[in-house]
Amino acid sequence: MTESVALFDQLLLAVRFILLVTAGVFAAFCILDWLVRARRVNLFGPLARFSRSKIDPILEPIERRVIRAGGNPVSAPLWALAAVVVGGILLLSVLDFLRSEILGLAFALQSGPGGMVKLLVSWTFDFIRIAILVRVVTSWLPVSPYSPWIRWAYAVSEPILKPLRQIIPSIGGAIDITPIIAYFIIGFLQGAVLRMM
Repeated sequence: MTESVALFDQLLLAVRFILLVTAGVFAAFCILDWLVRARRVNLFGPLARFSRSKIDPILEPIERRVIRAGGNPVSAPLWALAAVVVGGILLLSVLDFLRSEILGLAFALQSGPGGMVKLLVSWTFDFIRIAILVRVVTSWLPVSPYSPWIRWAYAVSEPILKPLRQIIPSIGGAIDITPIIAYFIIGFLQGAVLRMM
């Protein structure tokens, strides 16, 4: 089992390096494209031609979304860079989560039936926390809560969030902070239950 964990660690290290290089290259491309769009460099020079021929086709879908949202097309490269950084952080978070779950499974298998019960309890709490995270992230995106990919997150998290909404008021009448509070309460309960077992 330690060999597979070491292999996973090597994979995680390689993914981190690839994401760092990709983000750096993408940042350079986005800065160059922004310089061209903001007319900070010669529009007929080689940098501008390179940007228009190679970078603009990559950024075109993001630029369309920015324009549809009422934004300035000059800011499209910055939005693209933000998407790459956030996507990389999410990917690394998922891989770190998988690594910790693999280690937990290995420990539970070595600990016998009691370890397996602890692991199942831990996985139950983790599943609820993931459902809350999915619900929050998809609320920022144009995704229907009735989509079969998202409906499960609402079904799992609503019995927890509904009572909290009756106690905790929203900020400014529009910002619902109950998912954040529920996430931390569930994490605290998870730690307390696992310590008692």
